[in-house]
Amino acid sequence: MAEYEAGGGYQSARKALTSLTPEAVRDEVRKAALRGRGGAGFPAGAKWGFVPQDGAGPRYLCVNADEGEPGTFKDRRILTRTPHLLLEGIIIASYAVGVHTAFVYIRGEYEMIARRLEAAVAEAYACGCLGRRVLGSEFGLDVLVHRGAGAYVCGEETALLESLEGKRGWPRLKPPFPATIGLFRQPTVIQNVETLANLPRLMADGAAAFLALGRPKDGGTRLFGVSGTVVRPGLYERAVGTPLREIIFEDAGGLPPGRRLKAVIPGGLSSPLLLPDEINVAMDVDSLAAAGSMLGSAGIIVIADDTPIVTVLDRMASFYAHESCGQCTPCRLGTSWLAKIASRLAKGEGRPGDPAEIERVAGLVRGRTLCPLGDAAALPILALTRKFRTELDAAVAHPRPPEAPR
Repeated sequence: MAEYEAGGGYQSARKALTSLTPEAVRDEVRKAALRGRGGAGFPAGAKWGFVPQDGAGPRYLCVNADEGEPGTFKDRRILTRTPHLLLEGIIIASYAVGVHTAFVYIRGEYEMIARRLEAAVAEAYACGCLGRRVLGSEFGLDVLVHRGAGAYVCGEETALLESLEGKRGWPRLKPPFPATIGLFRQPTVIQNVETLANLPRLMADGAAAFLALGRPKDGGTRLFGVSGTVVRPGLYERAVGTPLREIIFEDAGGLPPGRRLKAVIPGGLSSPLLLPDEINVAMDVDSLAAAGSMLGSAGIIVIADDTPIVTVLDRMASFYAHESCGQCTPCRLGTSWLAKIASRLAKGEGRPGDPAEIERVAGLVRGRTLCPLGDAAALPILALTRKFRTELDAAVAHPRPPEAPR
């Protein structure tokens, strides 16, 4: 806490609470084009604007810290190294929307990180940054940390709300959307950790400066997590719109000697993979969408030429089959079916027609589920089967020896 305050911490929140109206804060965030860093990429200012400002009932802020996407580890770093940055962002967002109770829903496996966040919350209360009079103002705010049970689907916003209410983490049918009927049926804003962590700098520097860092419709910087076959895996903060090639070959050092690039998953496991000749794409929401993929959580997974594509397929399919909540039949049966075929291919027991069957089943899952998990499973598998169909057919015709058990 002392270190954070010595570096100017909580000054942005103080500025917002003492010199700006909530409307002015919302306008500043809209002008900055801050898009959600969790996956959907929805503009934060627009999301706040959907929350009704009239009515007597409470409004809530729910922080999605349920970081479960394979290849994604950016929120963990923020929660571990700078939890007060998140708390300051929570204060700013809560003030802007008129929230007096905020919840941080944190991934169940993040035991140590949750303890660190809870300690930071206690420090913030002790220093007057939280409580009945935040930073000496008339604004009151309580923050509660809620530990999830480790279900990937609870990263989906409505499943997160169900879990917070003490129920099974099953996604809800939308509409209504959480902005009008959310936690305990009250208006609720759900925001990712990194999104909120951008607010202190945005408020300190102003919307114009923040916007200038990124793209016209996607301002600021992002944390890009690079994993897989690279020389320097890690987390890199770069301007939104930085080319994917630059992040892989300059920041992460490229691939080790003797290895060639085979494919890249640009935004966490749910994003369709790109081929080597497609990685000059700018890393922002719209550019990745135009390239047929997604920025998602900006978790970049680099795949080298010595990795069999059936192994990638097997990992993808088994993950989504394990994490499907089972509420929707196409997702429950489809992901299990895909995992069964992928496992067969990885074991060298593929059958003629398996690649076509994978594509058919993934197509049946796509667009037929309540929440995005069905699409998250189907889209990368469809991209893989289309871009590596020759290798999949070869895996059936000339099977490799099965891999050692994981």
